[in-house]
Amino acid sequence: MKILALIGSPRKQGNTDILVNEICRGSKAVGHVVETVRLYDYEILPCIDCRHCKRQEADHACTLKDGMQVIYPKLEDSDLIIFGTPVYWYGPTAKMKLLVDRLRPYIESRRLKGKRGIVVMPSEEGPGCCGPLMEMFRRSFDYLGMNMAGSILARAYERGEIERSPEEIRRAYELGASLS
Repeated sequence: MKILALIGSPRKQGNTDILVNEICRGSKAVGHVVETVRLYDYEILPCIDCRHCKRQEADHACTLKDGMQVIYPKLEDSDLIIFGTPVYWYGPTAKMKLLVDRLRPYIESRRLKGKRGIVVMPSEEGPGCCGPLMEMFRRSFDYLGMNMAGSILARAYERGEIERSPEEIRRAYELGASLS
């Protein structure tokens, strides 16, 4: 299986990185191929609602030319996509939100239909505050025809704080190792 891990945190080696990397480590241990994309390494422009991507004669392609032109083929080539983002004001980071908004071409083309997704969300308040963001991902997956394969919602705020929660690290690894 090909797995694409999207890390939407600006902090390298932060809680999101650690949890996503554990899922990837578990996945690799059972033979899956994993590629990681750090969204903050790419320029991602905001959707301008031009509706070009709705047109079949345009092959449902986005007209904006930015880092998404590199990310789109990776999304299409994957079997499972990990969306990792810390919770910012009960939503995703700005980069993750930009990416989600730019998934618009897949509503019409259905090229993500049947793919699976995992959501990873560390937050200062813990799993109880992840509901609104989890609902955004659930609805987005439904809209795109994707299936939820799992989630890791954890309490962690300071850089690397999640490392003091070995049970969360283990859960992330086991989620990755359980993927088939």
